[in-house]
Amino acid sequence: MNLAAVEAPLLVLLLLAAALRWPLAGARLLVEMTVVQNASSIGAFCLDGSLPAYHLDRGFGAGAGNWLLQFEGGGWCNDVKSCLERANSRRGSTRLMNKWEDFSGILSNDASLNPDFYNWNRVKLRYCDGASFGGNALFDNGTSLLYFKGQKIWESIILDLLPRGLGTARKALLSGCSAGGLATFLHCENFSKYLPRNASVKCLSDAGFFLDLRDIGLNHTMRNFYRDLVALQGMQQNLNEDCTAASYFPELCIFPQYSLKYITTPFFVLNSAYDVFQFHHGLVPPSADLRGHWNHCKLNPAECSEQQIQVLQGLRISMLSALRLFYEYSSRGGMFINSCFAHCQSESQDTWFGEDSPTIDDKTIAEAVGDWYFSRRNTKEIDCAYPCDSTCHNIIP
Repeated sequence: MNLAAVEAPLLVLLLLAAALRWPLAGARLLVEMTVVQNASSIGAFCLDGSLPAYHLDRGFGAGAGNWLLQFEGGGWCNDVKSCLERANSRRGSTRLMNKWEDFSGILSNDASLNPDFYNWNRVKLRYCDGASFGGNALFDNGTSLLYFKGQKIWESIILDLLPRGLGTARKALLSGCSAGGLATFLHCENFSKYLPRNASVKCLSDAGFFLDLRDIGLNHTMRNFYRDLVALQGMQQNLNEDCTAASYFPELCIFPQYSLKYITTPFFVLNSAYDVFQFHHGLVPPSADLRGHWNHCKLNPAECSEQQIQVLQGLRISMLSALRLFYEYSSRGGMFINSCFAHCQSESQDTWFGEDSPTIDDKTIAEAVGDWYFSRRNTKEIDCAYPCDSTCHNIIP
Protein backbone atom coordinates (compact mmCIF):
# COMPACT_ATOMS: atom_id res chain seq x y z
CA MET A 1 0.00 0.00 0.00
CA ASN A 2 1.24 3.51 -0.85
CA LEU A 3 0.99 5.32 2.51
CA ALA A 4 1.80 8.65 0.91
CA ALA A 5 -1.21 8.28 -1.39
CA VAL A 6 -3.43 7.67 1.66
CA GLU A 7 -1.93 10.38 3.85
CA ALA A 8 -2.04 13.18 1.24
CA PRO A 9 -5.86 13.40 0.91
CA LEU A 10 -6.17 12.91 4.68
CA LEU A 11 -3.86 15.87 5.27
CA VAL A 12 -5.87 17.97 2.82
CA LEU A 13 -9.07 17.04 4.67
CA LEU A 14 -7.56 17.95 8.04
CA LEU A 15 -6.32 21.31 6.74
CA LEU A 16 -9.70 22.03 5.15
CA ALA A 17 -11.50 21.09 8.37
CA ALA A 18 -9.27 23.43 10.35
CA ALA A 19 -9.76 26.28 7.86
CA LEU A 20 -13.54 25.91 7.76
CA ARG A 21 -13.78 24.94 11.45
CA TRP A 22 -15.46 21.63 10.72
CA PRO A 23 -15.54 19.43 13.83
CA LEU A 24 -14.07 16.00 13.21
CA ALA A 25 -16.41 13.19 14.23
CA GLY A 26 -15.48 11.65 17.56
CA ALA A 27 -12.74 14.20 18.25
CA ARG A 28 -12.53 15.81 21.69
CA LEU A 29 -12.58 19.59 21.66
CA LEU A 30 -9.81 20.87 23.93
CA VAL A 31 -9.72 24.65 24.37
CA GLU A 32 -6.76 26.58 25.73
CA MET A 33 -6.93 28.89 28.74
CA THR A 34 -6.79 32.66 28.28
CA VAL A 35 -5.54 34.58 31.34
CA VAL A 36 -6.99 38.07 31.82
CA GLN A 37 -3.68 39.90 31.96
CA ASN A 38 -5.04 43.33 32.93
CA ALA A 39 -7.47 42.03 35.58
CA SER A 40 -5.34 43.44 38.39
CA SER A 41 -6.17 46.97 37.20
CA ILE A 42 -9.69 46.56 38.61
CA GLY A 43 -8.65 44.41 41.57
CA ALA A 44 -9.75 41.08 40.12
CA PHE A 45 -7.88 38.15 41.69
CA CYS A 46 -8.54 34.51 42.52
CA LEU A 47 -8.46 33.48 46.17
CA ASP A 48 -4.67 33.05 46.08
CA GLY A 49 -3.98 36.26 44.14
CA SER A 50 -3.62 34.64 40.71
CA LEU A 51 -5.31 36.22 37.69
CA PRO A 52 -8.75 35.19 36.39
CA ALA A 53 -9.06 33.10 33.25
CA TYR A 54 -11.46 31.71 30.69
CA HIS A 55 -11.51 29.42 27.67
CA LEU A 56 -12.91 30.69 24.35
CA ASP A 57 -13.74 28.61 21.29
CA ARG A 58 -14.62 30.91 18.40
CA GLY A 59 -17.95 30.72 16.64
CA PHE A 60 -18.23 30.27 12.91
CA GLY A 61 -20.67 30.57 10.04
CA ALA A 62 -24.12 31.82 10.99
CA GLY A 63 -23.21 31.65 14.68
CA ALA A 64 -20.13 33.88 14.52
CA GLY A 65 -22.00 36.83 16.04
CA ASN A 66 -23.58 34.87 18.91
CA TRP A 67 -22.13 34.18 22.35
CA LEU A 68 -22.63 31.52 25.04
CA LEU A 69 -20.90 32.07 28.39
CA GLN A 70 -20.78 29.17 30.85
CA PHE A 71 -19.85 29.70 34.51
CA GLU A 72 -17.79 26.82 35.90
CA GLY A 73 -19.12 25.32 39.13
CA GLY A 74 -17.42 23.72 42.11
CA GLY A 75 -18.96 24.48 45.51
CA TRP A 76 -18.11 27.34 47.88
CA CYS A 77 -15.97 28.22 50.88
CA ASN A 78 -17.70 30.02 53.74
CA ASP A 79 -14.96 30.27 56.39
CA VAL A 80 -11.30 31.24 56.40
CA LYS A 81 -10.04 27.69 56.95
CA SER A 82 -11.87 26.20 53.95
CA CYS A 83 -10.98 29.20 51.78
CA LEU A 84 -7.28 28.87 52.62
CA GLU A 85 -7.47 25.20 51.63
CA ARG A 86 -9.31 26.12 48.47
CA ALA A 87 -6.74 28.79 47.58
CA ASN A 88 -4.14 26.03 47.36
CA SER A 89 -6.18 23.99 44.89
CA ARG A 90 -7.50 24.28 41.36
CA ARG A 91 -10.71 25.70 42.84
CA GLY A 92 -8.91 28.78 44.11
CA SER A 93 -5.99 29.35 41.78
CA THR A 94 -5.67 29.52 38.01
CA ARG A 95 -2.01 28.58 38.50
CA LEU A 96 -3.15 25.11 39.59
CA MET A 97 -5.85 24.59 36.96
CA ASN A 98 -5.65 22.53 33.80
CA LYS A 99 -4.71 24.87 30.99
CA TRP A 100 -6.92 23.04 28.48
CA GLU A 101 -10.62 22.32 28.99
CA ASP A 102 -12.77 19.69 27.31
CA PHE A 103 -15.79 21.36 25.68
CA SER A 104 -18.77 19.00 25.47
CA GLY A 105 -22.53 19.14 25.83
CA ILE A 106 -23.72 22.73 25.55
CA LEU A 107 -20.12 23.75 24.76
CA SER A 108 -19.61 21.28 21.88
CA ASN A 109 -18.82 22.57 18.39
CA ASP A 110 -20.48 19.57 16.73
CA ALA A 111 -23.95 20.16 15.26
CA SER A 112 -24.87 16.52 15.86
CA LEU A 113 -24.12 16.91 19.56
CA ASN A 114 -25.21 20.50 20.20
CA PRO A 115 -27.66 21.43 17.44
CA ASP A 116 -28.53 25.00 18.43
CA PHE A 117 -25.32 26.45 19.87
CA TYR A 118 -22.50 24.49 18.18
CA ASN A 119 -21.34 27.38 15.98
CA TRP A 120 -21.60 30.15 18.60
CA ASN A 121 -18.64 31.69 20.39
CA ARG A 122 -18.54 29.49 23.50
CA VAL A 123 -16.76 30.58 26.66
CA LYS A 124 -16.09 28.78 29.93
CA LEU A 125 -15.42 31.13 32.84
CA ARG A 126 -13.05 29.49 35.32
CA TYR A 127 -14.18 29.48 38.94
CA CYS A 128 -11.56 30.49 41.50
CA ASP A 129 -13.29 32.71 44.09
CA GLY A 130 -15.45 30.26 46.04
CA ALA A 131 -18.56 32.48 46.06
CA SER A 132 -20.25 32.01 42.68
CA PHE A 133 -18.45 35.04 41.20
CA GLY A 134 -20.28 37.18 43.76
CA GLY A 135 -17.91 38.40 46.49
CA ASN A 136 -16.09 41.68 47.00
CA ALA A 137 -13.94 41.63 50.15
CA LEU A 138 -10.41 40.98 51.35
CA PHE A 139 -9.12 38.91 54.26
CA ASP A 140 -5.70 39.87 55.64
CA ASN A 141 -4.72 38.94 59.20
CA GLY A 142 -1.03 39.70 58.70
CA THR A 143 -0.05 36.12 57.95
CA SER A 144 -2.71 35.00 55.49
CA LEU A 145 -4.22 36.87 52.55
CA LEU A 146 -7.38 35.87 50.71
CA TYR A 147 -8.98 37.71 47.81
CA PHE A 148 -12.76 37.45 47.83
CA LYS A 149 -13.14 39.14 44.45
CA GLY A 150 -15.65 37.07 42.49
CA GLN A 151 -17.62 40.13 41.36
CA LYS A 152 -14.43 41.73 40.01
CA ILE A 153 -13.47 38.46 38.29
CA TRP A 154 -16.81 38.48 36.48
CA GLU A 155 -16.35 42.10 35.44
CA SER A 156 -12.76 41.57 34.26
CA ILE A 157 -13.68 38.64 32.03
CA ILE A 158 -16.61 40.51 30.50
CA LEU A 159 -14.44 43.57 29.86
CA ASP A 160 -11.85 41.33 28.19
CA LEU A 161 -14.47 39.69 25.96
CA LEU A 162 -16.33 42.84 24.87
CA PRO A 163 -13.69 43.97 22.34
CA ARG A 164 -13.30 40.38 21.14
CA GLY A 165 -16.84 40.47 19.77
CA LEU A 166 -19.13 40.11 22.79
CA GLY A 167 -19.84 43.84 22.65
CA THR A 168 -21.57 43.47 19.29
CA ALA A 169 -23.34 40.17 20.00
CA ARG A 170 -26.62 39.55 18.22
CA LYS A 171 -27.63 36.70 20.50
CA ALA A 172 -26.25 35.74 23.91
CA LEU A 173 -26.88 33.08 26.52
CA LEU A 174 -25.41 33.19 30.03
CA SER A 175 -25.36 29.77 31.63
CA GLY A 176 -23.67 27.80 34.38
CA CYS A 177 -23.71 24.60 36.37
CA SER A 178 -24.05 24.13 40.16
CA ALA A 179 -22.24 27.04 41.86
CA GLY A 180 -21.98 28.37 38.31
CA GLY A 181 -25.73 27.94 37.95
CA LEU A 182 -26.17 30.06 41.06
CA ALA A 183 -23.84 32.63 39.48
CA THR A 184 -26.24 32.83 36.53
CA PHE A 185 -29.00 33.97 38.88
CA LEU A 186 -26.63 36.50 40.45
CA HIS A 187 -25.40 38.03 37.18
CA CYS A 188 -28.20 37.60 34.64
CA GLU A 189 -29.56 41.16 34.90
CA ASN A 190 -26.07 42.67 34.92
CA PHE A 191 -25.04 40.67 31.85
CA SER A 192 -27.72 42.18 29.65
CA LYS A 193 -26.53 45.71 30.49
CA TYR A 194 -23.17 45.08 28.76
CA LEU A 195 -24.75 44.05 25.44
CA PRO A 196 -26.47 45.94 22.60
CA ARG A 197 -30.08 46.89 23.29
CA ASN A 198 -31.28 44.95 20.26
CA ALA A 199 -29.44 41.76 21.23
CA SER A 200 -31.42 38.69 22.28
CA VAL A 201 -30.09 38.03 25.79
CA LYS A 202 -31.25 35.10 27.92
CA CYS A 203 -29.99 33.07 30.89
CA LEU A 204 -29.89 29.39 31.85
CA SER A 205 -29.16 27.87 35.25
CA ASP A 206 -28.26 24.18 35.40
CA ALA A 207 -28.48 22.64 38.90
CA GLY A 208 -28.29 26.10 40.46
CA PHE A 209 -31.77 26.35 41.98
CA PHE A 210 -30.60 25.74 45.55
CA LEU A 211 -33.47 25.61 48.02
CA ASP A 212 -33.84 27.27 51.39
CA LEU A 213 -35.18 24.18 53.13
CA ARG A 214 -34.82 22.42 56.46
CA ASP A 215 -32.83 19.20 56.63
CA ILE A 216 -34.15 15.94 58.09
CA GLY A 217 -33.10 17.19 61.54
CA LEU A 218 -35.22 20.35 60.99
CA ASN A 219 -32.09 22.51 60.87
CA HIS A 220 -31.46 25.26 58.31
CA THR A 221 -28.16 23.77 57.15
CA MET A 222 -28.06 25.45 53.73
CA ARG A 223 -29.40 28.77 55.06
CA ASN A 224 -26.71 28.94 57.72
CA PHE A 225 -24.02 27.96 55.22
CA TYR A 226 -25.04 30.66 52.76
CA ARG A 227 -25.37 33.29 55.49
CA ASP A 228 -21.76 32.68 56.47
CA LEU A 229 -20.74 32.74 52.80
CA VAL A 230 -22.46 36.08 52.13
CA ALA A 231 -20.95 37.64 55.26
CA LEU A 232 -17.40 36.37 54.75
CA GLN A 233 -17.09 37.22 51.09
CA GLY A 234 -19.01 40.50 51.08
CA MET A 235 -21.70 39.26 48.72
CA GLN A 236 -24.74 41.18 49.94
CA GLN A 237 -23.86 44.29 47.93
CA ASN A 238 -23.94 42.16 44.78
CA LEU A 239 -27.25 40.37 45.40
CA ASN A 240 -30.35 41.46 43.49
CA GLU A 241 -31.08 44.99 44.69
CA ASP A 242 -34.86 44.72 44.32
CA CYS A 243 -34.84 41.50 46.33
CA THR A 244 -32.65 42.84 49.15
CA ALA A 245 -34.70 46.05 49.36
CA ALA A 246 -37.89 44.03 49.83
CA SER A 247 -36.53 41.49 52.33
CA TYR A 248 -36.19 41.54 56.10
CA PHE A 249 -33.28 39.14 55.62
CA PRO A 250 -31.48 40.51 52.55
CA GLU A 251 -28.72 37.89 52.71
CA LEU A 252 -31.32 35.25 51.83
CA CYS A 253 -31.62 36.77 48.35
CA ILE A 254 -28.73 34.49 47.44
CA PHE A 255 -31.40 31.77 47.19
CA PRO A 256 -32.91 31.75 43.68
CA GLN A 257 -36.41 31.07 45.02
CA TYR A 258 -36.40 34.59 46.48
CA SER A 259 -34.56 36.45 43.70
CA LEU A 260 -36.00 34.87 40.55
CA LYS A 261 -39.17 36.98 40.52
CA TYR A 262 -37.02 40.11 40.27
CA ILE A 263 -35.09 38.91 37.20
CA THR A 264 -36.61 40.46 34.07
CA THR A 265 -34.24 38.85 31.54
CA PRO A 266 -35.76 35.64 30.06
CA PHE A 267 -34.62 32.73 32.23
CA PHE A 268 -34.54 28.93 31.90
CA VAL A 269 -34.35 26.72 35.01
CA LEU A 270 -32.81 23.29 34.41
CA ASN A 271 -32.75 21.14 37.53
CA SER A 272 -33.36 17.68 38.83
CA ALA A 273 -36.16 17.54 41.35
CA TYR A 274 -33.92 15.10 43.26
CA ASP A 275 -30.69 17.04 42.77
CA VAL A 276 -28.01 14.90 44.40
CA PHE A 277 -26.06 17.83 45.83
CA GLN A 278 -29.14 19.15 47.62
CA PHE A 279 -30.11 15.63 48.66
CA HIS A 280 -26.66 14.92 50.15
CA HIS A 281 -25.79 18.34 51.58
CA GLY A 282 -29.03 20.22 52.11
CA LEU A 283 -31.70 17.63 52.89
CA VAL A 284 -29.55 14.89 54.45
CA PRO A 285 -26.21 16.46 55.40
CA PRO A 286 -23.81 14.29 57.42
CA SER A 287 -24.56 16.43 60.50
CA ALA A 288 -28.21 15.28 60.39
CA ASP A 289 -27.41 11.59 59.83
CA LEU A 290 -24.68 10.81 62.32
CA ARG A 291 -25.47 7.08 62.36
CA GLY A 292 -25.43 6.75 58.58
CA HIS A 293 -29.01 5.52 58.13
CA TRP A 294 -29.08 7.19 54.72
CA ASN A 295 -25.74 5.91 53.41
CA HIS A 296 -27.15 3.13 51.20
CA CYS A 297 -29.95 5.35 49.93
CA LYS A 298 -27.46 8.05 48.97
CA LEU A 299 -25.38 5.57 46.97
CA ASN A 300 -28.35 3.99 45.18
CA PRO A 301 -31.93 5.31 45.23
CA ALA A 302 -33.16 1.76 44.68
CA GLU A 303 -31.86 1.02 48.20
CA CYS A 304 -34.00 3.74 49.82
CA SER A 305 -36.72 2.65 52.21
CA GLU A 306 -40.33 3.64 51.63
CA GLN A 307 -40.02 6.27 54.35
CA GLN A 308 -36.86 7.69 52.78
CA ILE A 309 -38.56 7.85 49.38
CA GLN A 310 -41.34 9.89 50.97
CA VAL A 311 -38.76 12.33 52.31
CA LEU A 312 -37.26 12.61 48.84
CA GLN A 313 -40.70 13.20 47.35
CA GLY A 314 -40.92 16.09 49.79
CA LEU A 315 -37.74 17.55 48.23
CA ARG A 316 -39.40 17.42 44.83
CA ILE A 317 -42.56 19.04 46.16
CA SER A 318 -40.49 21.82 47.77
CA MET A 319 -38.76 22.55 44.47
CA LEU A 320 -41.97 22.60 42.46
CA SER A 321 -43.64 24.81 45.07
CA ALA A 322 -40.75 27.28 44.93
CA LEU A 323 -41.10 27.38 41.13
CA ARG A 324 -44.91 27.53 40.99
CA LEU A 325 -45.26 31.26 40.34
CA PHE A 326 -42.48 31.16 37.73
CA TYR A 327 -44.21 28.23 36.04
CA GLU A 328 -47.60 29.91 36.00
CA TYR A 329 -46.78 33.55 35.30
CA SER A 330 -43.41 33.83 33.53
CA SER A 331 -44.40 34.15 29.88
CA ARG A 332 -40.79 34.22 28.65
CA GLY A 333 -39.37 31.67 31.10
CA GLY A 334 -38.51 28.04 30.49
CA MET A 335 -38.15 24.96 32.69
CA PHE A 336 -36.91 21.39 32.53
CA ILE A 337 -37.36 19.72 35.92
CA ASN A 338 -36.70 16.03 35.59
CA SER A 339 -36.81 13.25 38.15
CA CYS A 340 -33.27 11.94 37.81
CA PHE A 341 -30.75 11.66 40.64
CA ALA A 342 -28.29 13.97 38.94
CA HIS A 343 -26.40 17.23 39.34
CA CYS A 344 -25.44 19.26 36.26
CA GLN A 345 -26.82 17.95 32.99
CA SER A 346 -25.86 20.56 30.37
CA GLU A 347 -22.08 20.02 30.25
CA SER A 348 -22.17 16.24 29.89
CA GLN A 349 -22.89 14.95 26.39
CA ASP A 350 -24.71 11.91 27.80
CA THR A 351 -27.34 14.05 29.47
CA TRP A 352 -27.38 17.07 27.12
CA PHE A 353 -28.07 15.48 23.74
CA GLY A 354 -27.53 11.86 22.83
CA GLU A 355 -29.33 8.73 21.73
CA ASP A 356 -30.19 7.77 25.30
CA SER A 357 -30.27 11.20 26.96
CA PRO A 358 -32.91 11.92 29.60
CA THR A 359 -36.17 13.18 28.15
CA ILE A 360 -39.50 14.58 29.24
CA ASP A 361 -42.31 13.99 26.73
CA ASP A 362 -39.68 12.68 24.28
CA LYS A 363 -37.76 15.96 24.40
CA THR A 364 -34.09 16.09 25.38
CA ILE A 365 -32.62 18.89 27.48
CA ALA A 366 -30.85 20.36 24.42
CA GLU A 367 -34.10 20.38 22.45
CA ALA A 368 -36.02 21.98 25.32
CA VAL A 369 -33.42 24.72 25.82
CA GLY A 370 -33.19 25.38 22.07
CA ASP A 371 -36.96 25.55 21.66
CA TRP A 372 -37.13 28.06 24.50
CA TYR A 373 -34.20 30.22 23.40
CA PHE A 374 -35.38 30.52 19.80
CA SER A 375 -39.07 30.82 20.81
CA ARG A 376 -40.03 27.80 18.73
CA ARG A 377 -42.54 26.77 21.37
CA ASN A 378 -43.29 27.25 25.06
CA THR A 379 -41.04 24.98 27.10
CA LYS A 380 -41.95 24.29 30.70
CA GLU A 381 -41.39 20.61 31.27
CA ILE A 382 -42.00 18.90 34.62
CA ASP A 383 -41.31 15.20 34.96
CA CYS A 384 -43.47 12.70 36.81
CA ALA A 385 -42.24 11.65 40.25
CA TYR A 386 -39.48 9.07 40.80
CA PRO A 387 -39.27 6.24 39.79
CA CYS A 388 -41.41 6.70 36.70
CA ASP A 389 -38.76 8.10 34.30
CA SER A 390 -36.89 5.26 32.58
CA THR A 391 -34.68 7.68 30.58
CA CYS A 392 -32.78 8.94 33.62
CA HIS A 393 -29.04 8.75 34.09
CA ASN A 394 -28.96 8.45 37.86
CA ILE A 395 -25.54 9.89 38.66
CA ILE A 396 -24.63 9.32 42.28
CA PRO A 397 -21.25 10.90 43.17
